Amino acid sequence: MVRTPDPVPPVVDNVAESRFETQTSAGTAVLEYKRSEGHLALNHTEVPPAARERGVGSRLVEAAFAQARERGLKVTPYCPFVRRYLERHPEVKPLVEMP
Repeated sequence: MVRTPDPVPPVVDNVAESRFETQTSAGTAVLEYKRSEGHLALNHTEVPPAARERGVGSRLVEAAFAQARERGLKVTPYCPFVRRYLERHPEVKPLVEMP
């Protein structure tokens, strides 16, 4: 019998906690933000150690940029992880407003 991999849990915008989050087998991974008029400041990414190097952090950042694009927001990247993501994904740079 061939097992199919478990589906990847969705990234959810937890507005009450001001963070994008997703579940991993090691716990909740989060990207904390602050939203203001026309802006989305990405402040801190935290992925449980056992879930790192699996693309979880990148999925959180992708969700943030997708939402910014949909809502016409500029993104201000304060988080070092998000800044490294930008180096690998120049296609999202038009949405970025550096601090």
